[in-house]
This record gives sequence, C-alpha cells and structure tokens, in this order.
Amino acid sequence: MDSAMAAVVRESGAFGGLLYVLPPGDNALWQVLVAGVPQEVAAPWRRVGLADPMPVADAVRERRLVWGNGREEMARQYPRVALVLPYDFALAAAPIVSETAVRGGLVLLWPADHGARLTTGEREVIEEGCRRLGGIVEGVVTRDGPLLTGDRPRTLPPPRPRTPSPFEAAALSAFVDRLPGGSCALDLDGRVTFVTPGAAALLGADRTGLVGALPWEALPWMDVPHVEDRYRAALVSRRPQAFTVLRPPDTWLAFELYPDATGLSVRIARGAPGEEGPEARSVPTAGPSRATVLYHLMHLASTLTEAVGVQDVVEQTADQLLPALGAQAMVVMAPEDGRLKIVGYRGYSPDLLEHYDAAPLDSALPGVDVVATGVPGFWTTFDELHEAYPASVHEDGMAAWAVLPLIASGRPIGSLLLAYVRPHVFPPGERAALTSLAGLVGQALDRARLYDAKHHLAHRLQSALLPHTLPRVPRLNVAARYLPAASGLGVGGDFYDLIRLDEHTAGATIGDVQGHNVDAAALMGQVRTAVHAHATAGARPDDVLARTNRLLTDLDPGLFTSCAYVHLDLATHRACVALAGHPPPLIRHADGRMEPLRVPPGLLLGIEPDTLYASLEFDLPPGSVLALYTDGLVEAPGVDLDDAIAALAGLLEAGDPADLDEMADTLIRHAPAPDDDIALLLISPRA
Repeated sequence: MDSAMAAVVRESGAFGGLLYVLPPGDNALWQVLVAGVPQEVAAPWRRVGLADPMPVADAVRERRLVWGNGREEMARQYPRVALVLPYDFALAAAPIVSETAVRGGLVLLWPADHGARLTTGEREVIEEGCRRLGGIVEGVVTRDGPLLTGDRPRTLPPPRPRTPSPFEAAALSAFVDRLPGGSCALDLDGRVTFVTPGAAALLGADRTGLVGALPWEALPWMDVPHVEDRYRAALVSRRPQAFTVLRPPDTWLAFELYPDATGLSVRIARGAPGEEGPEARSVPTAGPSRATVLYHLMHLASTLTEAVGVQDVVEQTADQLLPALGAQAMVVMAPEDGRLKIVGYRGYSPDLLEHYDAAPLDSALPGVDVVATGVPGFWTTFDELHEAYPASVHEDGMAAWAVLPLIASGRPIGSLLLAYVRPHVFPPGERAALTSLAGLVGQALDRARLYDAKHHLAHRLQSALLPHTLPRVPRLNVAARYLPAASGLGVGGDFYDLIRLDEHTAGATIGDVQGHNVDAAALMGQVRTAVHAHATAGARPDDVLARTNRLLTDLDPGLFTSCAYVHLDLATHRACVALAGHPPPLIRHADGRMEPLRVPPGLLLGIEPDTLYASLEFDLPPGSVLALYTDGLVEAPGVDLDDAIAALAGLLEAGDPADLDEMADTLIRHAPAPDDDIALLLISPRA
C-alpha cells in the first residue's frame, strides 16, 4: 500500500496526498496514510463523514473525480477547507473502488502554479493509482479484516535527497558558511535539521538546542501565529515565503522560506519591521498560544456552523477535537431538572457512563463543579484528580483529564470532558486554547438545544394535526405515507385525510401548505379542518375548495396552499375531483392502464377570495387505484415535471393493486431527495 501510494503521488506530479479507507458499513472515511504534508496539517480531516461538504466525501459518495485549484475556487466549492488552509494550492479527490465495493478515497495536492485543469496524463495516473489502491485495500480486508482506523495515520517518508560525495559536502559547507547572515533547514514537520553558526548567532541560541526542535518551541519569541502561518503557506502552496519577527529586545530578523518535497531551506538576515510587504508583515509576540490553535479554532467554528441538533454538535466536536488535541475520549454534559445529564460522548463505553449519568447537581464531581463555577479543571495524573475529589475511582483507564466549561451568553450551560490515555501536561497556552475551543462548543450547543426544542414542538404539533389513523370505510382499501423535508425543522405543511361521509360515500383530500416550519404546520391543520367540515356538510368538491379558499383569504396567513379533494361514491363506483393548484391525480385502471386526471388546477388557496374551481367526474371501479400525492414526490431540480409524473405513473403501473402498502413504499423509495415534504394517499375500491 505504501509503495502504491508513493507511486501515484510521484507519477502524478503531486507533492503530497492523503489516503482514506471506508470500513464496511461505516458512514465515514478514515485517514490511514499521509504523504508530503505534516500530520498536523492533515489532522483536522482524519475522519470525514460521507455527508460532509468535503472534496473526498463528494468524490466517494458520487464516485467521481473532484478538482479544485486556487484559493477563490476552493472557497466557493469547499469553504471549510479554504478557511482552515487559506492558501493557493490545487487539489484532486477520487474514489478508490475495487471490483466489489467502494473502498475509500484519495486526495492529491499540487503546488499553486499547477494549470487550471488536470492533464490527460495526470487523470490516467490517478485512475490507475486508485484502481491499484482499491485492489490492495480489498486484499488487506479479505485477508486481515477491516483496516484499523482509530490509530494515528502513517506518514510516508519524503523522497531521499541525493547524497553528495565527501568533496561536494565540504564544498557545500564552505559555500553556506560564506553566505551573509545565516541558514537553516526544516523537515516537513517543521523541525530544524541543520543550522549554521551564523544562523544560531542571529537567533541567539545554541545550535545543539535548535536541531530537532520546532523553532516556535525552542525560541519563545517566534511563538506567534504569523511565523507558523508562513511555514504552513510555504508547505501547502510550495511557494517561497518571507516574514520579519522581533527578537527581544530590539533585533528585527528577516526570514525567507524555500520549500521542496523534502523540507524547507531558510535564509535569516537582519531586517526591519514590515520591509517584506504587507502579506508578510511582522506580528508582535502574542503570548504562548500558537498558530495551530488558531487553525483548530477556525476549523471547529466553521464545522459547528453546520451542526443543527445537539447530537450534530457532539459528533462534530468529537470528530474535530479528539484527533486535533490528541485526546482519546470525550463527554458532553448539560444540567437538566437538577441533574447533570450526559448528552453525548465518544471513546467511552455506555456501561461506564451509565453510572455517572444524571448525577445530582450537588455531587462532588468535576463536571458538576465546572458547571457551577465556570472554572476549568486540569489533572495531569489520577493522583491529582483523587486529591481534588477523594471519592473518585480510577475506572476509565485514562491518564489525564481536562474538564472545560461550555459557556453561552456569559454563563455555563454544560461541561466538556477530554480524556487522554497517556500522561499529558497542560501548559498555560494549551489551557487557554482548550477553554476557547470549549467556548465555541458551548455556543453551538446552546443553539442546538434551542433547535431541538423547536423541532420537538413542531413535530408534536404536526403529529397532533395529521390523522393518527385513517377511518375504516367499507369496500375501500387505503394506504397513506408522509415523509418530512430533510431541510428546516423536518416538519411542513403537507397533509392528507380520509373522511367517511356515510355508508356508501367518502371524501379524500391531500394538500401542501407553503413552507417547512411551525407556521406551515399550523395552517395545514386549519386547511384540513376546513376541508373536513365542508365535506361532511355535503358540499361538492368544487364548493369544498371554494369555501376553504374564502376562509384562508379571510385569515390572510401569508402562505398559499395547494389542495385536491375527491368525493367517492362506492355504490355507483363513481368519483368527482377538484384541484386548487395541485398536481393531477393518477388513476390505474383495473386492466393496468395509467391515466392522469386532467382537471383544470385552479388557483392556489388563499390568493383570491371569489375563485371558482372546476370539477371532473370519473369512473372508479373495483380493482382500480387512485393516487393522490404532493409535489415533493415528483419535483426535482433539472427534471421536467411532466416527465417526473410519467415516471411515477410507470411505477404505479408496475405495482400490485392488491397490496397498496407495498405500492406506497415503492413510490416513496423512488422519490427524489426529500428537500420538500411528501404526502401520498392511495385509494382502491373493493367489490
């Protein structure tokens, strides 16, 4: 696998790549190999959900090659990627498919000067590489079972540079020493691999203390966001970068970074503030937090803006924070009815957490105290934790813990536990960073709880307004289905009803109120009630709609409604239908022929108070099926409505009229993605 990955990176001309696997039955891609970029840069995307707005997720889900080139294009297509890596670079993502299944995804990265499109040769290399990787992954899965996905992904070593002869090495050393200023080299992880005496003198540090260290850790005055940002920019764009920084107390140093596949060469000279231009101006020392924290903050913030409910917040937080911070477990807690409830977790067993769930708010527990005080707690060993909480028992097998307040509107609304399986020290900079990250989670959790409350209320309202069961009408088979929209609150204004009028007659109605919110659901209840009342009063279908329309225009709800009403005479096997801006009903005759009922649709309800509606009488003998549906069952972007209705008719024609439930399930399964509500009512008279 390593050699195949290295080959596709090399032969495509990319400078780096990420290999993901899709475990069988999983809904997320897991990073298993990293090439050409540091683990730290790739960490925010170690786990990518198949539904995430990310290039590799789109490539795998849609089985296509995804391409993006440049900062502006990336910002338009994938703002989450552009926010975390705001640099110019090119990216391709492709699915890895074996002979039997989708096995994962491949991401390749090119320098900023790549052409606007992939060449034919590059595409062929990517396709061949993905086929080869797909076969390898399938072989590993068949032989050894699913690849382990919880571990840190492996990093492929960079290509080995040419080894100079002893004479060349001596000449190179002399050449570097003669250059003014100083020079040093960094590997792809940012660690110093070589430093000249001149560079050490300018930096004011001993050479032995620099080699093997990250500059911003060995030299506190370089621990500023701008320094690591330029290092990341050089790595990701593969373009030279420059910046100046102040070495206390008053020495300005100018740095020039020159990247390649093996690392970075750095030139250091005395400089002046801002002399290299506005893009690389110096930033004063800003304390102990590093640029990495800013990247994680931005990435978590952009991710949480897409979280909707509480469980979304928990999943997104776990996906982003655990790999980025090196933690192995997480618990999100929030007070409710005098107790601290666990609202989500990752990395712990349910049996262990069951003991701590719903702890009283006067319990001596870290999570309770953090909610009460808003002060975070950090424990680097269990002894420290036990000293603070003598009743605590070491049950989770972890070695270090951080419990952080989730703050929203200036008050704690919960607590976040992070646990580390290895000993972990929390320096002041990291403590501040963790607290900031928890603040983002707190704000998102507060919004999500409000959304969940509205969602629950809306569903209860809609459940109360839709019929729980349909009445039993002699000699009539009926099947009904309702599917809420995927967007918004998941509720809306689609409705249906079956009304038993007397022993031989019944009414059937279906409609669609504009919108997917509580207002639409409330208006839906009013429309359904009005139709029911006018139908039971004996009004004809056209009069039912006209009277309901007058009521809606008097109420002036600001929303419009489509509606269909059918009067069924089961003694004569005749029916009459009227439409108000609604899609045409379909009738499947007893001999299998399909026919749309061409009724003038009339205006939507709620527009003009004096609107008149046409009606159409038709035969509905035993064995025939009448299909009433809302537009969500047929409408889809880019699809002609008449073609969609014809396709629906084809499904009805192929169905079994003796099994309306199976027929209804088939129609729902073939519906477009539910961006709109779907209501369906199938009616079939019996002899």
